Amino acid sequence: MVMSPGLPVSFASADEALLFSIVFYGWVCSEIILAMVLPRLRQYRSGAKLKRKDRGSGMVVILGVMASVFVAFAFSEVKVAVLPGWTFYPGIALIIGGIVFRQWSVALLGRYFSMLVSVQEEQPIVRKGPYRFIRHPSYTGALLTLVGIGLAVQSWGAVLVLVLIFGIVYGYRIHIEEKALVAHMGEKYIAYRRETKMLIPFLI
Repeated sequence: MVMSPGLPVSFASADEALLFSIVFYGWVCSEIILAMVLPRLRQYRSGAKLKRKDRGSGMVVILGVMASVFVAFAFSEVKVAVLPGWTFYPGIALIIGGIVFRQWSVALLGRYFSMLVSVQEEQPIVRKGPYRFIRHPSYTGALLTLVGIGLAVQSWGAVLVLVLIFGIVYGYRIHIEEKALVAHMGEKYIAYRRETKMLIPFLI
């Protein structure tokens, strides 16, 4: 077993350990730069004024995701609920796919995206790309990435913990966000909510 550089989890080979580290840190960087820094720059340049409606949901999500990843690594390291080794590469593919899907969703929202729940004057309902079918595709991308981490560290227990904590923290986030959007947009958002699913097309 080979430890992944800088991470408390080990893999069958040095190549797998290195690949996981690159993809994992790539995910972290994408969250910092593409989901936090760039949206703020867009809002600053546009002069947009945000009305915060977050109620702590941003911090709940950050802490929840960090805790679930820590538990997933611990499960993998002590061999809890082990998955076969072949799940590593589908897991890596899901992590990358989740990153791409989330950042695409963020880019489509442009200056209307914020890490904290907020609304802007004259904010439209975006219906491009995945927003035609689901209301929160950036969260769907996060879910894909978290499931991918669980598969890559080869523990179904890790997958279960990651999905469970995702459901709790993002469930709270979505409740706060949709309440704010209904209050701001009224019947337009209520109609959009009736026409779409929350996270998975045609299912949830």
